Amino acid sequence: MAVFKAAPDQTPQARTPQGRSPDGGSRQSPARLVARTWPWRLWVTRGVELLVLVFAVTVGGLSATSLFPTTVQTNHYRAEVRLSALPTFTSTIHSPTSFGDLDLEFASPFLAPGIDATVQVRETITALFDDRRVSIESLQPSGKEITDALDAGVTQLGLKFGGGVLVVGVGAIALIAYARRRRPTARQAVSVGVAALLAVAGTGLGILGTYQPDQLTRFRTTGLLGTVRSNAGLLAGVEARAREVTPYVTNLLALSAALQAKFVPADITRPPAARLLLVSDIHGANQYPVMKRIIDDEKITAVIDSGDLLNFGSVTEAELSGIFTSIRSLRVPYIFVRGNHDASSLADQALLQRMEKIPNVVLLEPNPHTYTELGVNGVLLAGFNDPRFFGDDNKDIAQKEQPAADAFNQAFAKRPPPDIVITHEPTAAKMVSSSTLLINGHLHKDELEANRIGVGTFTGGGTMSHFLLETGDQPGELAGQPYAFDIAVFGQTCDLTSLTRYTFRNLIQGRPVYDDVSVINGKTIATREPDNRTCAADLGLSRTTVTVGG
Repeated sequence: MAVFKAAPDQTPQARTPQGRSPDGGSRQSPARLVARTWPWRLWVTRGVELLVLVFAVTVGGLSATSLFPTTVQTNHYRAEVRLSALPTFTSTIHSPTSFGDLDLEFASPFLAPGIDATVQVRETITALFDDRRVSIESLQPSGKEITDALDAGVTQLGLKFGGGVLVVGVGAIALIAYARRRRPTARQAVSVGVAALLAVAGTGLGILGTYQPDQLTRFRTTGLLGTVRSNAGLLAGVEARAREVTPYVTNLLALSAALQAKFVPADITRPPAARLLLVSDIHGANQYPVMKRIIDDEKITAVIDSGDLLNFGSVTEAELSGIFTSIRSLRVPYIFVRGNHDASSLADQALLQRMEKIPNVVLLEPNPHTYTELGVNGVLLAGFNDPRFFGDDNKDIAQKEQPAADAFNQAFAKRPPPDIVITHEPTAAKMVSSSTLLINGHLHKDELEANRIGVGTFTGGGTMSHFLLETGDQPGELAGQPYAFDIAVFGQTCDLTSLTRYTFRNLIQGRPVYDDVSVINGKTIATREPDNRTCAADLGLSRTTVTVGG
């Protein structure tokens, strides 16, 4: 019987050569099959891969600048500069110093890494700190010093950033090759090269487009000064302690001015028409020596005091502390509106009558419903007194403020809006119907709400506030409130160009600790309606009497 052997399996699958499909075509990987079916997914995948590579090499570049910081220096300061990937410092120059932190915040459509510059004081500044006659000019780095330091720093940072990008890019190619056990492909090398170019170009464009003067929104310093040697006694020799602190105020202003001069917008750097010192809530404390030093150092044109010169509504307390003599010694116009502590009754005009005798004092409401519109080098100011008084029950405040605001609005209804309207209470300021900028005090803290500037207390709330017992970390210590003052600068277009805010504590105890210095771009606060009026530093003072129905 014949035996037949089964023939080998000749199915198409068995006959298909390796790497060929049953129909004779090439066998394709699942990824290629997906790409042919949904080609957009391939592009999305490659785009995501490219973004991941860009992120990786950018982090590598930033890390390189952190691991190997760049050192730059001026005559008196040295800084180690790094690029920061922290989201909190995006578009911010952050400078932690031995005096505290300095932050310059910028607004830009570009995404820029933060710049961290750790500043140290060089040995050459020691002699200046010991000299009580130290000036801002001697402490402040010149524009050329800052420019040279920045140029050197940018070059070194760029090289280190590029080196970090290169290292991470090469490392990425090596890792991919190791994981796949094959040599890098040309496409991988091209992808890494494109990612590196995008990282360098994107970071460079972000930095160049962001850190420009016209993009600056705020310049702030925190905790800028340490503790000054304390003196025995709390209330004795307040004026002497005020003089003691002024060199440190000078140092504060010098550090502020150095970076401000470099980064503020161009129109702010032009010669200003007026520099106005904003103070409030003196409350019987004679710390005018500090004020006079600020006036001299900052070339202040005039002082605006938004009220509460007294504690108990009695002129006697100001006479005893020498406040009136000190105001006269300032030798610049002292513009004043009365606060709720500046009278002892609704009809009390004693403080206004006493202030009127001081040659450099300008009362914006010298008599009820009679106002002075004051021009300071062309900048127009007006304001009205607080109708409340010491001993008021502090109830229905808005109802009590409304008649004073209504009378002011009526008097100025047919006049162009003043550039600044000053009053004491924020409630009353919000009732003003027309003004480019509003200024008030009363709350003993600085505020900024739309076009309204709330000025803090220049004296920490005065002497009486320091008899409040503090609870918490230091029970039993005499506590005060933060000292504060602002400097408003107006340009030749009569617009507010910048507002510099200073807060500090414990001056009355001889231990000032500066909390915050913030320079704000004026155009973010208030802008006038365009007209043909101009302001200039040589226009001087002008006065116009305005009355209700007059």
